[in-house]
Amino acid sequence: MKRLVLVGTLVSAIGGAGLLAQAAQPDTKAKPAPRGARGNNQAGHTAPKAQPETAPAPSIPTGDMPLGSVRLPKGVKVDGKALPPGTYTVRLTAQTASPAAAGQTANAERWVELLQGKQVKGREVVTIVPQSEIDKVQKDAPPRPNAAKVETLKGGDYVRVWINRGGNHYLLHLPTA
Repeated sequence: MKRLVLVGTLVSAIGGAGLLAQAAQPDTKAKPAPRGARGNNQAGHTAPKAQPETAPAPSIPTGDMPLGSVRLPKGVKVDGKALPPGTYTVRLTAQTASPAAAGQTANAERWVELLQGKQVKGREVVTIVPQSEIDKVQKDAPPRPNAAKVETLKGGDYVRVWINRGGNHYLLHLPTA
């Protein structure tokens, strides 16, 4: 038993001497300062990094503007009222939709009027998507510039009117009547 205690003491003494020798050597590698001590006296808080601009500010028209003429192949509901099939002129109004949608660019949701002749047959909200963002919103091929595309969506419950004019895309989704 004495021999075991003596061996344990000897091993501890040799091991401890090695640790002391390592601690006595100076450290030549530079270590980074702790998070709170990097020239910032705010106890670990640092200023956020500047983020790159995600997209240029879209140029959305602000006043009234004619968007073009579309032919609706089937009856739809516009602002809760039935609208028969036919050819309609679509006119963008200056009135924005309210309440504003969260995360939406200002003026990106506006009212359009559907006219036959000079008579307004109905009003509905249109979503305005800039050309630079259309690939993030729609997967279908867009209409050519200054043209419109009218299609019945999958399931037949909605008709999409898609107008490409002046560098912006105007998307109007109407429930079928």
